[in-house]
Amino acid sequence: MALSPRLLKRPGFRRVLSGMVIGCLLCLAGSWSLKITASDRFCSSCHSHPHVTDTWKQSTHYKNRSGVIVHCVQCHLPPGGVRYLTEKARLGVRDLWGELFKDPAAIDWELKSTLAHAVTYTYDASCTACHAELFSDSLSVKGTDAHVYYYHKKGEVRCINCHLHVGHYSTLAEVDVSIEEETAPPVSTLPPRPESTRLFIDYAEAIPGSDVVFEMVAVPGGRFRMGSPPSEQYRGDDEGPMHEVTIDSFWMGRTEVTWREWERFYRETGVPFKAITAAEAAELDGVTGPTPPYGSPDQGWGRGSRPAITMTHHAAEQYCAWLSRKTGVSYRLPSEAEWEYAARGGASGPYFFPGNPADFTQRRWINRVIGADTAVIQRYAWYDMTSGGRTHPSGEKRLNPFGLENMYGNVKEFCRDWYAADAYSRRLEQGTLRNPAGPPSGREHVIRGGSYLSDAADLRSAARDHTRKEAWLLTDPQMPKSVWWYSDCFDVGFRVVRANHPE
Repeated sequence: MALSPRLLKRPGFRRVLSGMVIGCLLCLAGSWSLKITASDRFCSSCHSHPHVTDTWKQSTHYKNRSGVIVHCVQCHLPPGGVRYLTEKARLGVRDLWGELFKDPAAIDWELKSTLAHAVTYTYDASCTACHAELFSDSLSVKGTDAHVYYYHKKGEVRCINCHLHVGHYSTLAEVDVSIEEETAPPVSTLPPRPESTRLFIDYAEAIPGSDVVFEMVAVPGGRFRMGSPPSEQYRGDDEGPMHEVTIDSFWMGRTEVTWREWERFYRETGVPFKAITAAEAAELDGVTGPTPPYGSPDQGWGRGSRPAITMTHHAAEQYCAWLSRKTGVSYRLPSEAEWEYAARGGASGPYFFPGNPADFTQRRWINRVIGADTAVIQRYAWYDMTSGGRTHPSGEKRLNPFGLENMYGNVKEFCRDWYAADAYSRRLEQGTLRNPAGPPSGREHVIRGGSYLSDAADLRSAARDHTRKEAWLLTDPQMPKSVWWYSDCFDVGFRVVRANHPE
């Protein structure tokens, strides 16, 4: 049907027609631009990551038996809809900003590949768009249990919690639960443990039947003010009121328990996989040992003299019981009061070295803009600004006044006390306390010291924290959950103490 000349001459009709033509052209241009900007080549053109293409081509999303290749936008953008466009804009601006204004060589790409960062640019909807059937014929029993658990915990557990490295290959994906002797073990220059406790000196303890040696530091007793004053910056409500505490002398491990020490325990006491409850473990004769972990407990960072991590508070206590039986002397976890006294090293300020938390922290916007002061604190601690997002071997930081290493940072440390936010106020009317213990019962235990993931403000001597058992076992699909290994906590370890009982 031909359009009449009179109709074509009408201004309104011409405007409508022009608008329709322009709209069609814009739709075509938009479709074309979405297609072009969704290509792998376009993504890599302004993506600063130097190894992103290589690791993708080594992954199971590129190299697999089916020959199916999964492309960038299929994982890193939601599958269609308005959210596809909004997330495309957000991630595009982020990558363009990095390309224009950041130095790729100065970015810690391994840290950016951790779960905490990866969850900001991967989507469950993208995973299930391809993996619609989660119970395939080839799925293992372990995988079936995990996927059933995923269905029950949707919204809490995400695909990437268990499948972090499927899109970009990493050696961290190679599970290694083997226990092998380390060559050239470190040798201590300290004398062996004296038979008499009248000799209150630093000593080296050798675990019988092995070449594993760890050092114990003699911490003299004394009196100190536990907690922090209201004037201390970044103080938590559970850090007060301050109260006077007297601590008897004791020995404390110079460093956290290392993988060399823990692996000796694992080798001697480890049992085949069998989930047991803490109550069942307590009823067993002797000292029970850990079942095999689900993944690499060291997260692929290495073992040796690095602090042992991912074990539960129960596992740490079982280690202490085993160590006591092996050596013939009583080792245990420190009380919270002992830990803070040892960390302070006789100092009464926020840290055992001079410094203001406000100068060190990244919680102040001005520090994020101009950079926080790291000159002093980095000499003593591995924390979020210096750690590279991982643990580090002992022997790389300066000691505190008592001769202890890594009391701040590297890994948080278990204490034997139950945690209570009002624990200090309960002691307020008791006057000067001698070797106080925590509450008689509770749900979580105290942890202290901050870790490689912590802000400098959380490394203060008085800063308190606690375990989060339910959250730290979130992705563990076992029923009941493991009593030996945390599935979702990679920055907590422990060190041992020994009370001094002079003969």
